[in-house]
Amino acid sequence: MDKWVNNGLHHRDPSLNDMLVTVDKNDDVTGYETKLRCHQGQGVLHRAFSLFVFNSEQQLLVQQRSALKPLWPLFWSNSVCSHPRQDEPFEEAVNRRLQEEIGASSQLIYLYQFEYQASYLDVGAEHEMCSVYIGKIEPAICVDPAEVADTEFMSIEAVNRLMIASPERLTPWFKMEWKRLMSEHRDEIDALFR
Repeated sequence: MDKWVNNGLHHRDPSLNDMLVTVDKNDDVTGYETKLRCHQGQGVLHRAFSLFVFNSEQQLLVQQRSALKPLWPLFWSNSVCSHPRQDEPFEEAVNRRLQEEIGASSQLIYLYQFEYQASYLDVGAEHEMCSVYIGKIEPAICVDPAEVADTEFMSIEAVNRLMIASPERLTPWFKMEWKRLMSEHRDEIDALFR
């Protein structure tokens, strides 16, 4: 019996029944699976997204994941990360989750897509074809405590220091994506404020 089911997580989080888009290594659709099934064992490759939103002072919104999250609970991560549902366009999904998690909206800028796999203890895994976006928001946010335990706006320099000082407190995708944002996409981030 799966740990997610043993722990009753499928009852506490109805979104585990959402149908996600499974894909192959070329991002071609192979079918649809529940969010629960996509994250069991080593994970089933599926579409996902990560969003990094900044305020007008060039600070990144970082969030601490809710204690209710089955994977990486209470770890710090990027602003918003989730999955498009079956038949849901990416930008619609990103804006939906931005509104649901932190009560904000943003113009989105797509940067890149990559595949990764990361296991969390013996609970489950992420195996995602992840599209990465950036955006700009106003500082006033309203978080959903079922999704987000805490938030903080941090300067780019402070995030860089956090990556070095406390990597064990950060989600694996946050670390991978931030490294690439800093090495390959700094110009696009800077352009948000021009």
